[in-house]
Amino acid sequence: MASAHALEESHEALLKGREKHSRTSPDDDFSSDDELELDELDDLDADKKPLHRRRMVRTNRRIESGARSEAYKADSYSASPQRSWLELIRRRLRPRMTCLLIAAILSGGLVLLLAGGSLWVYKSAPKDGQSPPWYPSPRGGTSQSWEDSYRKAEGMVGRMSLVGKVNVTTGTGWSQNFCVGNTGPATAVGFPSLCLQDGPLGLRFADHSTAFPAGITTGATFNQDLMYKRGRAHGLEARLKGINVLLGPCMGPLGRMPAGGRNWEGFGSDPVLQAVAAAETIKGIQDAGVMATAKHWVANEQEHFRQSFEWGLPNAMSSNVDDRTLHEVYAWPFAESVRAGVASVMCSYQMVNNSYACGNSKILNGILKDELGFQGFVQSDWLAQRSGVASALAGLDMTMPGDGLRWMDGRSLWGTRLTEAALNGSIPMERLNDMATRIVAAWYQLGQDTWPAPPPDGDGGPNFSSFTDEETGLVHPGSDDKTTAVVNKFVDVQGQGKDFHGRLAQQIAAEGTVLVKNEDEILPLTPRGRPGRERSDEGNKFRVAIFGEDAGPGRGPNACADRGCNQGTLASGWGSGAVDFPYLVTPLKALEAKFDFKSVYMTSYLSNNPPFKISPSILADQDLCIVFINSIAGEGFIASDGIRGDRNDLYANKDGDRLVRSVAKGCGKGDGETIVVVHAVGPVILERWIDLPGVKAVLLANLPGEESGNALVDVLFGDVDASGRLPYTVGKSLSDYGPGGQVLYYPNSVVPQQNFSEGLYIDYRHFDAHNTTPRYEFGFGLSYTTFAFSNISLTVLKPKSPLPSPPPSQLKPPSYDTSIPDPATALFPPNFRKLKNYIYPYINRVRDIKHGTYPYPHGYDVPQPPSPAGGAPGGNPDLYETHARVNVTLTNTGNRTGKQVVQLYLSFPDNVIEPSTGEKIDFPVRVLRAFEKVELRAGESRVVSLGLTRKDLSFWSVVRQNWVLPTEGRFVVWVGASSRDLPCRVEF
Repeated sequence: MASAHALEESHEALLKGREKHSRTSPDDDFSSDDELELDELDDLDADKKPLHRRRMVRTNRRIESGARSEAYKADSYSASPQRSWLELIRRRLRPRMTCLLIAAILSGGLVLLLAGGSLWVYKSAPKDGQSPPWYPSPRGGTSQSWEDSYRKAEGMVGRMSLVGKVNVTTGTGWSQNFCVGNTGPATAVGFPSLCLQDGPLGLRFADHSTAFPAGITTGATFNQDLMYKRGRAHGLEARLKGINVLLGPCMGPLGRMPAGGRNWEGFGSDPVLQAVAAAETIKGIQDAGVMATAKHWVANEQEHFRQSFEWGLPNAMSSNVDDRTLHEVYAWPFAESVRAGVASVMCSYQMVNNSYACGNSKILNGILKDELGFQGFVQSDWLAQRSGVASALAGLDMTMPGDGLRWMDGRSLWGTRLTEAALNGSIPMERLNDMATRIVAAWYQLGQDTWPAPPPDGDGGPNFSSFTDEETGLVHPGSDDKTTAVVNKFVDVQGQGKDFHGRLAQQIAAEGTVLVKNEDEILPLTPRGRPGRERSDEGNKFRVAIFGEDAGPGRGPNACADRGCNQGTLASGWGSGAVDFPYLVTPLKALEAKFDFKSVYMTSYLSNNPPFKISPSILADQDLCIVFINSIAGEGFIASDGIRGDRNDLYANKDGDRLVRSVAKGCGKGDGETIVVVHAVGPVILERWIDLPGVKAVLLANLPGEESGNALVDVLFGDVDASGRLPYTVGKSLSDYGPGGQVLYYPNSVVPQQNFSEGLYIDYRHFDAHNTTPRYEFGFGLSYTTFAFSNISLTVLKPKSPLPSPPPSQLKPPSYDTSIPDPATALFPPNFRKLKNYIYPYINRVRDIKHGTYPYPHGYDVPQPPSPAGGAPGGNPDLYETHARVNVTLTNTGNRTGKQVVQLYLSFPDNVIEPSTGEKIDFPVRVLRAFEKVELRAGESRVVSLGLTRKDLSFWSVVRQNWVLPTEGRFVVWVGASSRDLPCRVEF
């Protein structure tokens, strides 16, 4: 049995407890044939609370479990105790009630036509729309880089029982075990339960672990070495906590909409920047032996309507994206992730072209597994699976957390139903075998077969609980089982001494801080104040004032569940991508430690509403004012201060703009100087104050993580160069980003439709195409020194040819006996104790297995040919051959050591024609294709070499279904410091 006996034995082992472990260095040894109909779930019952993704059950913090309880909703709005009930009601009703009202209007007429079946339309998933079918699901094991792991997996899966195979593909249910996701084991063959844990910037709900800078901050470093090191440290911490699968990195959302709630989890609004950062992160995580997860596949760009039921609608929205845009923009980072060997890909909540992403055969089977040659397993986002057999046929390999269409309902779409589907022939045994094989092969690929076995056979497995902070807690908190054990071992995984991960976090946060304005060289500061204006007279000290709630601690970094409120300094967004801070160094604390108080008199006003009218001297008496403002957002299951996931606009929160204006105009009676620091989840509109004469310097510090203050001080005082560069464009208004940059805040249909009609033209590509001048362009950032680019040259390494070489031959995937086993072998064992809502693979009765004709999806019986763009992980290997190399000389022309990001952009030839149709192919003005961060001493020069691959030089042909390199016309290569500062140019 895969779970029954192990469950009972694990109780005994856990009750004994295990000794706490610590380390001194991170280098120490690591000692369903019947589909559930939506109307079966009574989703319109008024007495049922809406359920949301991954709300955690943790004693002493919150006692919810997937449900966003009324108590929590009230807490979400509790940042201001004086807020009136009227204001509370107003904010709670908007925008969700507005969405419900619009949905009601759209549906009202149809509901009146109930006899015509319109209510069924409202309560059922729409039929697949523009997404074409692609079957059967390609089997894994075709790549030489995975050959050994698949050979081992074939041996293990060949010995698995049917229930064992089902168990490893199905989660045990929300909060049924220690991690946010847990699979069942196949104990008979020695395959353990896998622990899956958020998230992309740390270990969610884990103690004594690092709160790293967010993905957007890491992207702003443009430093590939730091990207790798962050992933490596992240993976080490996960391994030491007993985590098998880390749910990160995030490259979707990519940042199509600047107000998107989860953009901060990814690395920036360009596919190449996202791709490089994701690949380096994956390599780092997996070099530590932990499976990384590339998420969310694909076109998951906003929080509003992303998930069924979460916004009062029975269906999620559809992201409607054309084939070329999907390949050249949104799939590009995933292709590089697959090429980097990522073990898992997470499919997203929403629909893609009106087919749910986790049941979309085109994007899972056709693009991910065939064209991109993905060898690992596809897991669902938590409750993103919306069908049983259909999703398995479409390419889903693992369902998370195992529950059905609702949180903790115990009615899995797989589990028992998947076993039944295999026994009655609805799902081919070949598909189930491949599902299990992909999971087991990934386990072998990361060497996890050498890890200590979990109880009762060893002391491995997770050593923390996601659902309580206490040492002792429930073993299965989501069930009716009251068994307790030692569930938290409090293992410190942060490293020590020179290996302390906080040092790395500080370096990333510092290099991810972008200096966008520095008039009169006010920065860097000195401990004695403003350069050239320091004072040593005890009675006439240099006076500095700190303003803004964002400078201070507030109620503490972990005051709100999942960081779901804006109070104190902002160092993370909210949601499942956030973590508990082990500590948070505030800007105020770091500034207090840095200024020399023998020469400086510093005061602080940690409020966005200082008493300027009552006490005008707090402004008038200052020489230097430093203002802190912020802008927050996060995952859609949390709402706070009128923000529900996606930002409402791009302005600073809590009247931050008004605070800056007041300070800039009044600091030193107008003679003082003001520095503005912005912590934000993405671009912030600065127009209300950026040109005020008193505003001398502006730093966009993004989301810096636990070492926030120390990293900021490093940059403010010049201990490190200001070397961050913008991973997005800062426009002058939200409308600058175009129609494609706007969040769909209100439903435009019963199934909301978000059309990606702008195609390739997002962020700087849109600005360039429409000749719109941004405030600060993509890639921009100032340094404390100056650099010059010169002597560009290009060497062609391969002749132009339109198509890549034919895909190489692939290995034969594993094969198994596909006969259907005796149903009696899948029965619950005698005297088996079932836990409430726990997901099992067993069937109750043999007579439950009924045979008939399964309604297979349209196109299921039409096998698809392999993609000519495939052939290996990431796609055809010929796509990644270097066709040209560009050299450029970079010189530090300033008087101090500094870092510059050398950025290469490509313009495609004019008048490229699709031969078969005569259609002219449109291209952006220019696109980022490569970058490298370089550190130079004053006066030093270095030749920087950047390569261009066939894929870099190609476009996706929707006619040929392949990457096509234009052979006529001239490419233009641009090299410089940002998307609009490109002094070097060469054609070929």
